[in-house]
Amino acid sequence: MLPLDARTLLRRHNVRPKKRLGQNFLVDDIALGKVAAAAELQPDDTVLEIGPGLGSLTRYLAEAAQRVIAVEVDGALLPALEETLRPYDNVEVIQADILRLNLASVAGLSPGYCVVANIPYYITSAIVRHLVEAPVAPSRIVLTVQREVAERMVAQPDDMNLLAVSVQFYTVPRIVARLPAGAFFPRPGVDSAIVRLDVRPQPAVPAADITAFFRVVKAGFSQRRKQLRNALAGGLRLSSTQVDAFLAQAGIGPQRRAETLSLSEWSALAAAAIGSLGPPPA
Repeated sequence: MLPLDARTLLRRHNVRPKKRLGQNFLVDDIALGKVAAAAELQPDDTVLEIGPGLGSLTRYLAEAAQRVIAVEVDGALLPALEETLRPYDNVEVIQADILRLNLASVAGLSPGYCVVANIPYYITSAIVRHLVEAPVAPSRIVLTVQREVAERMVAQPDDMNLLAVSVQFYTVPRIVARLPAGAFFPRPGVDSAIVRLDVRPQPAVPAADITAFFRVVKAGFSQRRKQLRNALAGGLRLSSTQVDAFLAQAGIGPQRRAETLSLSEWSALAAAAIGSLGPPPA
């Protein structure tokens, strides 16, 4: 497979990378091979690629899997993507925002497929939830994200964060490899990492109401420097007395901070708090 010359391809199609869409294209062949290897694709696999960009990685996926469905939000990239993928008849390109795409409506996409994505950090949590809560959920997700974001995903108590809880609730994450900034074009200001998320058959901890669970978690992390009692009272708009009651029921000290709680403690806290929660904000 010949290397893809991103600069020439962009120039030929008169396209410039858009910073607001996080368009830093992975172009280093060694790095591309690492991402494809992390997915452990089989010849009969279907792959959903999010953000194929210029198609650098799509070629590797197309050679390893039976079918690749590439979802690209930026219509300006489609001519360049079509040029790159012309030799591959097992790739379907869909122009869409993945967060607005009804995955159940994508022809041929059945539970157990693999997801590969190079995505901006600010939509990572939203994309993971969109994928794993869909009627057709994947079995594994391979993400290329900023190194700091990757480290946040795999964090443990006493260094937990909202992203870690969101990801670990649904998946088992691990960092597969680190990628230098020079593997991308344009070169970003930070290094990146490949993260593999193996989707759990069931959430990591019991949650009778997942919406309520995440309301409590988001409230807990809404004011990280505050004690849990104060953060929850402010985030859930409850009195300190109410918060103290369900913290006691869950067996969690009010002076604790959100980053120290495990998933099982969040589960107990959400179960205790659910009777105190009003309707979700409109």
